[in-house]
Amino acid sequence: MDIGSFEALINIAELSWRPISHPSDVVAVGQRISAEILDVDPIREHVSLSLKALHEDPMRLLTGQIGQTIVGRVTKLVLFGAFVRIEEMESSFEGLVHNSELGEEQPDHPQLVVQVGDALPVKILNIDPVQRRITLSHPQAISAGQDDPGA
Repeated sequence: MDIGSFEALINIAELSWRPISHPSDVVAVGQRISAEILDVDPIREHVSLSLKALHEDPMRLLTGQIGQTIVGRVTKLVLFGAFVRIEEMESSFEGLVHNSELGEEQPDHPQLVVQVGDALPVKILNIDPVQRRITLSHPQAISAGQDDPGA
């Protein structure tokens, strides 16, 4: 980034609150942007900038959804559970449904219970904006749907 004789840099972690694969997911070469100055090093003629500092952390907004039941898509299976996208947008957040929260069937083998791409009802148990973690439960979402006669 050109700001006079100083070199300015936006670290990948400062581009967006959401996980990104590549800087081009957020910015393009030659694009004019506004950013917050994080640090100025006059000796090295270096400026650190942040794009995400200009926006409220969307994960903090999600904390109001703790206890809500939603349907998300399974995006990845791991040994300890399944990751589920909890918003409709492609760049949204993913939460973890631990094996113990996938249900009674084969708790140590999430691939036997769900597959990538499956729509899965989940209840948002916890959102930790500092650790950037979302904890989800499938059985609690199912029981919540059974308790609600309108569901």
